[in-house]
Amino acid sequence: MTRCVPSSAAAEPHVLLTDAGPLVALLDRSDPHHTSCRRVVDTLTEDLATAWPALTEASHLLSFSWPCQRARLEMLSSGVLRLLALDEGDVARIEQLMTKYRDVPMDLADAALVRLAERDRLDRVFTIDRRNFSIYRAIRRGRLRIIP
Repeated sequence: MTRCVPSSAAAEPHVLLTDAGPLVALLDRSDPHHTSCRRVVDTLTEDLATAWPALTEASHLLSFSWPCQRARLEMLSSGVLRLLALDEGDVARIEQLMTKYRDVPMDLADAALVRLAERDRLDRVFTIDRRNFSIYRAIRRGRLRIIP
């Protein structure tokens, strides 16, 4: 039986962009990346932040478990996980990124995170997708530093 645990990141003014993979791993104790992602969160001094496409992807991947779904929602309502807004002004750049990296391929969640990194001048991403994020480049940020 899968067991879910809420996150305990400390609230700080800075944010760490968070991909869907760690959101799943933090909540699903049976996930092979649970322990390493838990270690990251236990040492954070910034908030976890994500975009709605990554949150949607995590929701889909956690659809097998209502307790995990509920814990994900609690992360949002408690402020442990912040949802960074995307608007119509971000769509053109997201499309450019997905076109540029179509051979990887880059999905909407990854493009949204890279766009947020560019727009909000963030340089780190919490992901278990090292292969793809080591390829992506953000304008004026270059390669994002991958955590863990």
